Amino acid sequence: MPEPYDVITMGRIGVDIYPLQTGVPLARVETFGKFLGGSPTNVAVAAARLGRRTAVVTRTGKDAFGDYLHQALGEFGVDDRWVTPVAEYPTPVTFCEIFPPDDFPLYFYRQPKAPDLEIHAEELDLDAVRAARVFWMTGTGLCAEPSRSATLTALRARSAARAAEDGAARAAGTPHTTVFDLDWRPMFWDGSQTDGQTDGHTSTAPARYREALAHATVAVGNLDECEIATGEREPHAAARALLAAGVELAVVKQGPEGVLAVHRDGTTARIPPLPVDVVNGLGAGDAFGGALCHGLLAGWETERVMRYANAAGAIVASRLACSSAMPFPYEVEQVLAAGAVTGTGEPGEPGAPGALGTTTETGATGAAP
Repeated sequence: MPEPYDVITMGRIGVDIYPLQTGVPLARVETFGKFLGGSPTNVAVAAARLGRRTAVVTRTGKDAFGDYLHQALGEFGVDDRWVTPVAEYPTPVTFCEIFPPDDFPLYFYRQPKAPDLEIHAEELDLDAVRAARVFWMTGTGLCAEPSRSATLTALRARSAARAAEDGAARAAGTPHTTVFDLDWRPMFWDGSQTDGQTDGHTSTAPARYREALAHATVAVGNLDECEIATGEREPHAAARALLAAGVELAVVKQGPEGVLAVHRDGTTARIPPLPVDVVNGLGAGDAFGGALCHGLLAGWETERVMRYANAAGAIVASRLACSSAMPFPYEVEQVLAAGAVTGTGEPGEPGAPGALGTTTETGATGAAP
């Protein structure tokens, strides 16, 4: 059998069209940049930047934007073998507005249906999904069929594989982590996109989330997402509820209040935010996710994982884009040593102090398209 992937993510992909001007509404923006987007896809990019072997399971339109996404994945070192076209639907496009430090409205164009919701269970490479050291899925994948059934099929395969692990594998500490990114997007959960019922997202989403949590080992979400998944908004109560739902590690992102992580073994880590000149908070959460995967794969203790992930998220908040903004390991180490993000700029290049952003603190909770 081929070497398992370090990280396989499953879910959204699309093209981010970001204004190259900040503090300007879309109606007045004159220039834009085109970037690879989609939260789980960005997580795969972030983990690849940190040296991990990654792949993404998703679908695009059979169009020029779909071709662009394949090209971008290759450039970022993310395996695209499970990125397939859907002729019926166009590749999604997402616009945003950038009003630092904390206002980044998103405009999703995913109608009549996004191709990434057309992932079918029977088309999954379940051997690869079972074998991956980390499997990352999102709440959006549960919002519509056939994606919902495919996501749950992958989760059940992971659960069965984990249950079948022999004692030697467990003793050796071989990672077999399933991460549920709670990823709450209410605009994707209307009555027509659930199961044909008309009761809407508020009654269907929590049940879907509970079903998925039973198969996850790690849950990651901000306070809004935790509330949808558990009914709890207070961070410690939300973490306890996530643990009770079945996960081993609950990560509650609190923005300017930092990050709370609680492990089933009783370990608790409270990580304060890092000062940063925010340019665009979108994508910070995905950098956090890729770095979280990296730290878990490295076998670090919970507090070290959270500090590293928080620093990666803060770096991306200091940059314009999402995917192309993901940091390299030495950049994360520099920020950890400095205790703050001291510059902006393209990844891999020295950064000058950010004139576009406003100094604030981030707990790496930014939500990417």
